[in-house]
Amino acid sequence: MTDLNQALPNRKKMTAAGGPDSGDVDSGYAWWRLVLTLILGTVACVGNWSVVVLLPTLQVEFDTVRGGASLPYTCTMLGFAFGGVVMGRLADRVGIVVPVLIGAFLLCIGYILAALTTNIWQFAAFSLVIGLGSAAGFAPLISDLSLWFSKHRALAVAFAASGSYLSGAVWPMAIEYFQTTQGWRATHVGIGIFIPLVMVPIGLLLKRRLQTGTYVQAEAATEAARNELGLSPNALQLVLVVAGFACCMAMSMPQVHIVAYCGDLGYGVAVGTQIIALMLGLGVVSRLASGAVADRIGAGPMLILGSSMQAAALLLYLFFNSKSSLYVISGLFGLFQGGIVPMYAVIIRKYLPPREAGIRISLVLMATVLGMACGGLAAGYIFDATGSYRLAFLHGFLWNCVNLALVIWLILWPRLRRRQQALAT
Repeated sequence: MTDLNQALPNRKKMTAAGGPDSGDVDSGYAWWRLVLTLILGTVACVGNWSVVVLLPTLQVEFDTVRGGASLPYTCTMLGFAFGGVVMGRLADRVGIVVPVLIGAFLLCIGYILAALTTNIWQFAAFSLVIGLGSAAGFAPLISDLSLWFSKHRALAVAFAASGSYLSGAVWPMAIEYFQTTQGWRATHVGIGIFIPLVMVPIGLLLKRRLQTGTYVQAEAATEAARNELGLSPNALQLVLVVAGFACCMAMSMPQVHIVAYCGDLGYGVAVGTQIIALMLGLGVVSRLASGAVADRIGAGPMLILGSSMQAAALLLYLFFNSKSSLYVISGLFGLFQGGIVPMYAVIIRKYLPPREAGIRISLVLMATVLGMACGGLAAGYIFDATGSYRLAFLHGFLWNCVNLALVIWLILWPRLRRRQQALAT
């Protein structure tokens, strides 16, 4: 029997049949496509992090409370979430180039118009547009790249997902510098001009698509694996959606509010920016390492490991808040949680039809992004209500426990099902 810990059907048979191991899959071109995907993700996902750096500035600029200043981030994440589903579906139908070009256009318009806003509501509205554009750099790219790999699929998916974290490691430092020297409005205009100059030419290099025969063999493999898992496609989708939402409700607290938290503690915005860059830079390391490990032990066990360690890091924030401890804990948090989200995509590609990869992966990643959006907003209002982030960290930890319970059940379910079948016979 096959479960989340075990490999998919015999690879030698699939190779002989011209399945996912033949042709372009796992080829040199596939690895070149991986590099282009990583660059695209790094550039496009700027929208997820620029608003984090800007949060304290927005609070002063538009004379609002912390919860109100968190609203643009929530709008960005909402655009990112729903945009990912639309663009994922579009990628299933016409390929990845069209979503990338649309994303470049929306980012250009969103950043330039956001620079002209006069209140927090206008800024939040254009943050929604920015989120829609950034969506092209995450779920559609992950689903597209997952089709080009079989043997090293988890590692490839981790690379594709690392673009968002590499973006978080690079962009905050650049934005903080230009915001300090040129002002946040000029910085936004500059980002709006820069993005399409990079995304459009790289996107056009991805116009090549897989052959139809590859899809046929891959669909047969996923159907066999799903039958042995014992869950319907929609049931598995639902479990992963809820688990993804819960893990990112927990994940959002340090990522969204660490800059503001450092400011409140008297360490300054620059220190918070350095910490988030460290966190997300190590998150890239975590994602790549988790992909390599998952190719050996399976995506399910990797999910349990990542979720458990993320919970441990959130607890550490409750007890330590010195500058040095925040650097250490945030670094650990980055290492612990970076590999969680890509594993959902790996599980989907293993058990659900490849022709639906764009929409299926996007739905789960939409749930993770909604978790980030809701978690970031909730943490802001918890702070406003209590004057402290302590309960916000605890709130994140409890959501992490929900995620861990679901993931453990998903791993154990195939074994429980086999045991019930054995007892019945």
